Amino acid sequence: MSAQDRLTDALYGLGWGTVKKLPEPVAVRLGRTIADLTWKQRGKGVLRLESNYARVVPDATPERLAELSRAGMRSYLRYWMESFRLPAWSAERVKGGFDVKDVHYLTDGLDAGNGVILALPHLANWDLAGAWVTTKLETPFTTVAERLKPETLYDRFVAYREGLGMEVLPHSGGTAFGTLARRLRDGGLVCLVADRDLSASGVEVEFFGDTARMPAGPALLAQQTGALLLPVTLWYDDSPVMKGRVHPPIEVPETGTRAEKTSVMTQALADAFATGIAEHPEDWHMLQRLWLADLEPRPSDARDGERP
Repeated sequence: MSAQDRLTDALYGLGWGTVKKLPEPVAVRLGRTIADLTWKQRGKGVLRLESNYARVVPDATPERLAELSRAGMRSYLRYWMESFRLPAWSAERVKGGFDVKDVHYLTDGLDAGNGVILALPHLANWDLAGAWVTTKLETPFTTVAERLKPETLYDRFVAYREGLGMEVLPHSGGTAFGTLARRLRDGGLVCLVADRDLSASGVEVEFFGDTARMPAGPALLAQQTGALLLPVTLWYDDSPVMKGRVHPPIEVPETGTRAEKTSVMTQALADAFATGIAEHPEDWHMLQRLWLADLEPRPSDARDGERP
């Protein structure tokens, strides 16, 4: 393990070991301070965030984009502060920490027994939403995690999410899809973050007026298993309670090849994501390149870690 990898792992360990012990107001102030300092440094992540917001809000002035990127970094650090503290939250705190509209789409789908796929973009705190599902709805689910470097950091993320009641599968290795399909055929729940895919299997979609790639997995799983596919969008407001919405189901087209059906369904997902992102752009934590026009063909683009 390199010195940088050891430092990265140590910093995350410090976050989970220390931040969760802080009083909540102190953690909130700490997150905002780190966000503002990072924003003022104008590093690559902040500049990329601002560039992505320029596509979401095309008529924004430079001053407005700067305001958005500052708010975006504050939202991003709120995600991290909450995530570091989630293992120490009581069940009641988790249940009261998320308010979601139209959750009946999810509960009705689970009651039907055919399995449900929740697909989310990188909005607000998807880990908190997951903890709410396992705690409030008392429903376990399966998800997929990108393999991070160093391996010890990946292990930390897996242990963290498993501690919140999630079954976590590695993205690499080729077995995740089959396991997800089995869980769905058994009437289970699968949750996938699905707004960015740089692999060769990504589906091209129109997203805020230009072409991006999103993963085919949610649409393929719905086709193969008969599970319900539900987009979910999340956002923060001025309260400590995160908000969310479960969107209406995305239907499998009656005609077309598998690839054509997958394309139509993934575009419908992208449209639902765009609705939520346009309403709350500052809560979209996309600090990487997404649109094909912004990408350079280099091998490192195939990996999208979760580091801030």
